Amino acid sequence: MDEPAVRLGKLKRKEYERHLATLYTELVKWQHWVKHAGLRVVLVFEGRDAAGKGGVIKRIVEPLNPRGATIVALGTPSDRERTQWYFQRYVAHLPAAGEIVLFDRSWYNRAGVERVMGFATEQQVAEFFRSCPEFERMLVRSGIVLLKYWFSVSDEEQERRFQARSADPRRRWKLSPMDIESRARWVEYSRAKDDMFAHTDIAEAPWYTVESDDKRRARLNCITHILEQVPYEDVLPGPIRLPPRRVDDDLRYVRPPKQSQSFVPNRF
Repeated sequence: MDEPAVRLGKLKRKEYERHLATLYTELVKWQHWVKHAGLRVVLVFEGRDAAGKGGVIKRIVEPLNPRGATIVALGTPSDRERTQWYFQRYVAHLPAAGEIVLFDRSWYNRAGVERVMGFATEQQVAEFFRSCPEFERMLVRSGIVLLKYWFSVSDEEQERRFQARSADPRRRWKLSPMDIESRARWVEYSRAKDDMFAHTDIAEAPWYTVESDDKRRARLNCITHILEQVPYEDVLPGPIRLPPRRVDDDLRYVRPPKQSQSFVPNRF
């Protein structure tokens, strides 16, 4: 099951924000190092629905340059993609030198939702378990830094989050029909997760479990762990000295009247 072993009190917002601000600075340094060293980093985020994957991904990328940090959240495969080699559509999103790719769910869909919901046959799942470790070993041998995180949430906390999403119109989009169906299949998902770990928790690319009943602690713990797994140096450029603004020599320039432009109304 996904019941966290230790229950800690909820982290206070002020303490959370203080730690997060420090980690944001370190993430910026880390991204500069990834680019400087030409590293290729792949972060895989898996876990139950409402376990907090999206929240930690959002916090990781928030301070980063989006040109070098990409979120990949693929939808249902097309008819054409269903005829491809299973890993093919994921390979297209792997990073080049200096890039970080974050998979919000990944090729592990086959071992989780596809298996539990009956979208994949047992033969396809068995082939996935044979192929996946070799696929990931190939990635690592090629020089890719591959980190895999499983977000673990208790039954009670998942139910609380589902109820909160249902009640909040701003978050109701997060509660898909698939989420509702998975709510009734807790044990099936637990067995599938255990089987997945047994086949794919390999030395070259181990699984790291993040206890996420407390979202704030989960985010801080996961970000800290990522920074520890990819050693980096501070190669941030120093403060940029800006030259004085040039005074336009052409004093004949006259701005067009405001009435000739369309403005967004100041309602606040």
